[in-house]
Amino acid sequence: MLTIHAAPLVLPAGADPVVDGAVVVDGDRITAVGPYDEVAEDAPGARVRRWPGVLTPGLRQWHPLWLLRRCYHPDPREADELGQQPLWGERLAALGDLTETRWSGSVRRGVQRMLRYGTTAVASPGARFRDPLVATAVARSGLTVVGTTGAPGTLLGERPDLDPFAEGYDLPGTIHGPLTVGGRADLAVFDVPDEAALRERGAATCVATVLAGRLVYRAR
Repeated sequence: MLTIHAAPLVLPAGADPVVDGAVVVDGDRITAVGPYDEVAEDAPGARVRRWPGVLTPGLRQWHPLWLLRRCYHPDPREADELGQQPLWGERLAALGDLTETRWSGSVRRGVQRMLRYGTTAVASPGARFRDPLVATAVARSGLTVVGTTGAPGTLLGERPDLDPFAEGYDLPGTIHGPLTVGGRADLAVFDVPDEAALRERGAATCVATVLAGRLVYRAR
């Protein structure tokens, strides 16, 4: 089924911004990028999803292994005791030795958190994960695994952040690849007016993530 994702501003990254733009998705592939009126005319009967803000390619997370295996992502049932934010360092150590079952749940929740930040690609040496818990969770999620060529050598801050923009890059430096016809339909939508605001406010403004054509996250 054809789906049109429309937004006040589409930033393809690699082409000019499109005001009142749209991306047409067929299955897991992009079939058109352009002004909404033009692409909608060529896709009669398509389902239309209208989003606020800006629509961009999905983002790339450089530090997934750290975020998934050196942070504990609390279960919602643990929120009263542990809070809702990832635990690391001394707070993680205070939990003691976690069972594999508990770690497995944490990793799955961590992957879901990444999707909430518009992440559609994660980096690992050799474009694969040797940690079985991470490899399984990432494979089941559908996230693209990419290599670490071009990865930042130092962190901005004391630990990696779920927000890929925390590395300080602009949009082209934060995405895995541009929106192109025939490319995989990995999209993110942020409730901001333009790219400058997106860089300033970060990926916490994400309202939707589309992974290989599937809507995997939508803000309530």
